[in-house]
Amino acid sequence: MTVLSRTSEAIERFNALHRGEVSADVLEETGRRLVVLFRGAITESCCAFDYFDDLAAILEECHGVKYAAWQCSTYPKIERGFEVTYARIDFLDEIRRVIGEIRPRVDERIREFEALGRRKDPDEVFSELCFCILTANYTAEGGIRIQRSLAQHFRSKPIQEMAECLSSLGHRFPNKRAEFICGARRLCDGILQALGMDDLRAREWLVENVKGLGYKEASHFLRNIGRKDVAIVDRHILRFLQQKGLIDSIPKTLSRRKYLSFERLLSEISASLGISLAELDLYLWYMMTGKLLK
Repeated sequence: MTVLSRTSEAIERFNALHRGEVSADVLEETGRRLVVLFRGAITESCCAFDYFDDLAAILEECHGVKYAAWQCSTYPKIERGFEVTYARIDFLDEIRRVIGEIRPRVDERIREFEALGRRKDPDEVFSELCFCILTANYTAEGGIRIQRSLAQHFRSKPIQEMAECLSSLGHRFPNKRAEFICGARRLCDGILQALGMDDLRAREWLVENVKGLGYKEASHFLRNIGRKDVAIVDRHILRFLQQKGLIDSIPKTLSRRKYLSFERLLSEISASLGISLAELDLYLWYMMTGKLLK
């Protein structure tokens, strides 16, 4: 049986199961990507995803590989219609091989992150926040180098001196990053309080309150202080998904909605592997760069 016929079988089974409520039709199937139109008594809510996940389970039964619904948008041509993108996740063994190769190193790095989070040392936590501010539109290696040089000064140097230091150390945006770092100082107490929240609420607080942190940077910071349930959707992760044919191109920017869609896909992958999002990020980063940083 071909891939297309297995998909047709799954659609027929889904429509028979939900007859009179919701129907599904294939809009596009290309490689690992399947786009399905849902219509009927369905709303854009967690209940809608129950239907989408039902089809994912049926697709998995028919194809014998994992499927995940991860993108959803209203379908403009049909009232109460939704266009949902599914990922065919048939590349788990590739990641498992990497896990087998470097798991001790990843476990050690995760323990380092957890230890930093347990200590809750204000200077260490703020230094890690500054590292994540610095890496935005820059490099992890460059951020590490600057962090090592300026860690003891992040909470004290005046903004102009900070900008001069960042410039001398080769940062692309010394003035703006100095502004963000110095602006974050007044939030130190709030940042420590936010760390008492669950991962998703803590990230929302950081994005809303710390200038210079978007979802990627806030997720990076939380991961680096021991949190495990947020995804760092950076260009390396997006390039991995592009290589797997799940996206056509790497977006220049990500809205909150799009970021959470990518996070949903990565959550499905990590759950299938029995690892956390924090661990998955390190493994994918290693696969794409040959490096294990932070």
